[in-house]
Amino acid sequence: MTLEGRIQSWNAGAAALFGYEPEEMLGRSILAIVPTELHAEEFQLLCRIRAGERTEHFDTIRQRKDGRRVPISLTCSPIRDARGVIIGASKIARDISGRKLAERHVASDVDALAKLSELSSRLWRCPSLREGLDEMLVAVIALLTADKGNIQLLNHDTQCLKIVVHKGFRQDFLDTFREVSVEDPAACGRALRSGERTIIEDVELDPAFEPLRSVARAAGYRAVVSTPLVGADGRRLGVVSTHFCSVHRPTEQELRRLDLYLRQASDFIQRYQMEEALRKSQEALLDADHRKDEFLALLAHELRNPLAPLGYALATVKNPACTSERRAHAEEVMERQLAHMSRLLDDLLDVSRITMGKLELKKQPTELNAVLHAAIEAARPGLDAKGHTLSIELPTNPLWLMADPVRLAQVFSNLLINAAKYTNSSGLIHLGASFESEEVIVRVRDNGIGIAREALPQLFAPFFQGEAVSWRSEGGLGLGLSLVRGLVTLHGGSVEAFSDGADQGSEFVVRLPGAVQPPQRNEHAPNAHYAGRERRVLLVDDNRDAADTCASLLELGGQQVRTAYSGRAALELAESFRPHMVVLDIALPDLDGYQVAESIRRSTWGKATMLVAVTGWGREDDRKRAFAAGFNLHLTKPITAEALESLLHALSEPLSAPEV
Repeated sequence: MTLEGRIQSWNAGAAALFGYEPEEMLGRSILAIVPTELHAEEFQLLCRIRAGERTEHFDTIRQRKDGRRVPISLTCSPIRDARGVIIGASKIARDISGRKLAERHVASDVDALAKLSELSSRLWRCPSLREGLDEMLVAVIALLTADKGNIQLLNHDTQCLKIVVHKGFRQDFLDTFREVSVEDPAACGRALRSGERTIIEDVELDPAFEPLRSVARAAGYRAVVSTPLVGADGRRLGVVSTHFCSVHRPTEQELRRLDLYLRQASDFIQRYQMEEALRKSQEALLDADHRKDEFLALLAHELRNPLAPLGYALATVKNPACTSERRAHAEEVMERQLAHMSRLLDDLLDVSRITMGKLELKKQPTELNAVLHAAIEAARPGLDAKGHTLSIELPTNPLWLMADPVRLAQVFSNLLINAAKYTNSSGLIHLGASFESEEVIVRVRDNGIGIAREALPQLFAPFFQGEAVSWRSEGGLGLGLSLVRGLVTLHGGSVEAFSDGADQGSEFVVRLPGAVQPPQRNEHAPNAHYAGRERRVLLVDDNRDAADTCASLLELGGQQVRTAYSGRAALELAESFRPHMVVLDIALPDLDGYQVAESIRRSTWGKATMLVAVTGWGREDDRKRAFAAGFNLHLTKPITAEALESLLHALSEPLSAPEV
């Protein structure tokens, strides 16, 4: 407005507050909305504007077009031109009707506020959540002069309300409302669902309450008030309900007092719930730390176990008096113990990859019986060693799945090996498969030592080995069943364990998504062919024993092999040797494997050379970095003799590396 009080602009907020449209007010005096007795006040505000003063949060009264007076808070600011000369004023008015009304209620209810303060203080002095809820319910019943009541807390997992404290109810009522769904027509369900208080003045007249009227009559109440309990962060905590023996509606004053009290009460509940969650988290961390210590001790034990037989077998082979029979036995021992250590490391890596979501399945149409026979073959040594009888009941017709055949065979071999471990010698183990309700179901059952009921929920946790059966374990880290669950879950299935207790045997049931159509056979697909030609192979590893023994193995297979123990030495040797394949460790003392691979790829001769990264790091990021550096393959240590032979088979024909 101008310095004379003429209105120059009038926004939508002003129109809503005072009832005048802009065209009715533009050019008019501001006194049109100022009550007559306050005109002098308005002139004083204009004088302060002319003096360059600003007025903030000035409470006054203005008059609407319909004659109704509105309490407002006024902010007035001078408006200046480019030279700083005051040419007008801006006014911002805020409706403070609600605040004034609340102040009047508060002023007239000092005793009630004192009582609420006392109730809140008593609540916060309660030493436990249960005692606090009891105190809270007594206070709410008193505030609403109710006859009885209850407090229900929300289980966020089940989305059900559960009565935790109550006053005045018989057992039959408690049984009916022990757990109430959020979708229930009861007042508590409605209150939590809507987030607003539900008041039923007369349950006999409320249509939605009709299914519960008989319950209300039996419990002896006619009216109910249910108020949701909401934390400071907006999280729903539960519902407090009060019940009245006759038709009843609380007064506005009672409800205001209730709301003031419940704000404190909800904070009290949320504090205790947060403390309980923190306590459980701390217990879980302590338990995890304890299990970690136990696992490290177990890992040290399991890794040391093979060292003694490996050392003895090696000493036997080196002894000049060693016979061919003793040498053959020693070699079998070393092979078996090495396989055991490799299995331990593979299990550790697989569990880690599953936990981090890094394990990728190579799914393809897979025939179930073939997978199960592969699993039986893998578990056969353990079954035969204890003289177990394995009965098999498999589908007569081929049953195809979209699955990773290697990983699925790992699942069932682990279950069979587990059954063999915990079944006394000459036990009975059954493997069965069927197709039911669009699911493939595989069962592994034994008549072994069984599983304690309290151990069943933890059975698939990593590193878990029940105390009652740990002494029966024949080696391992307690990872087998965790791997089973992880791999089955990745396939979109589930696994459950069942047992009636000690010496009652156990059963594991794996459920997998429904079968798929078998793949179409390609009659013209070429057969794999390996000509067995000599290859030039460069082995690069700073672990000299690893490089030299691998070189010896390849030379025995007819390959031409060179070894290097550093990145720079590898590049110098490769320039003259021109290898067809480079098996390259990543962690080298000077240039790392990535730098060596990039240098080879930049050379004129190295563009077609097969580069194989060998590393202890198997994360997806490590694989991506290896491929970006120019590697053809990324393998994690240790590399078996079979894997080396597969690499040689993978070299293209004709040989692509240039001749020396």
